[in-house]
Amino acid sequence: MNAFQVHRNLLFTLAYDLLGSVADAEDVVQETWLRWSGVEHDRIGNPRAYLARVATRLALDVLRRRRAAKEDYVGPWLPEPLWTSGDGDPAGDVNRAQALAAGLMVVLESLSPLERAAFVLHEAFGFEHTEVAHILERSPAAVRQLVHRAREHVRARRPRFPAERAVAQAAAERFLSAAFGGSVGDLMEVLAPEVTLWTDGGGRVRSALRPVRGSGKVSRFLAQVVPTGRPVEIQWARDGGPPTALITADGAPLAVVVVVTAPGAASITELYGILNPDKLAHLSAPRAPD
Repeated sequence: MNAFQVHRNLLFTLAYDLLGSVADAEDVVQETWLRWSGVEHDRIGNPRAYLARVATRLALDVLRRRRAAKEDYVGPWLPEPLWTSGDGDPAGDVNRAQALAAGLMVVLESLSPLERAAFVLHEAFGFEHTEVAHILERSPAAVRQLVHRAREHVRARRPRFPAERAVAQAAAERFLSAAFGGSVGDLMEVLAPEVTLWTDGGGRVRSALRPVRGSGKVSRFLAQVVPTGRPVEIQWARDGGPPTALITADGAPLAVVVVVTAPGAASITELYGILNPDKLAHLSAPRAPD
């Protein structure tokens, strides 16, 4: 097996974690293969680092182009989720052992492209600061600052300790129970006054075209759009990110919901709903454990 095939799954995961899109990640992998085919392999001392550098730079180009494309997207843009429940490959034969949690993918959307790339390369893939500096064409000191800023941002929005994670998970479960129960009062109890809701429907399904802010507005909006009385199945990701739920009905995915709580508290400060059917089509109903 040649070096590209050895690292192909790593390249896909790296590109996906940077881009949040399966199709874009596959395009990056294909272009990386073309670049690899055009060089003398014997002269490359570290194929893994070389291929990661090519894939990262290609992904950064896509991220920069996407800024303009997002202006034409209907409503907020959130990443396409790959499901990681901890009990097997979530997307066919794709190896996601080093993949970021679905909830963390949403969190990373607010980082700059360079912060995101530095965080993914260093935190998820274990590249040293000097290696990341070479990949991003920045100094090691600049890379340390990029990683530090990104890490602090992620830490502020991810439950870090068992007790904190348990509180956040309980709040997320109370939220979904209240949302599908149609209870505005119960929603108000679990939502922080300053809560913000982002929903990505891509113009395909009913969703908010801009962020909804404040517990009252969020509660009323959810009471209007969440289908009540319809049997749904809820599976929670167990991958260390913010509480994240895959919601299905009759075997079809309805949404992936990410819940961010205040540090050490049970109140929800941020909600993200990925509803666009195009971003959910590759997900299927979770299989019950044996």
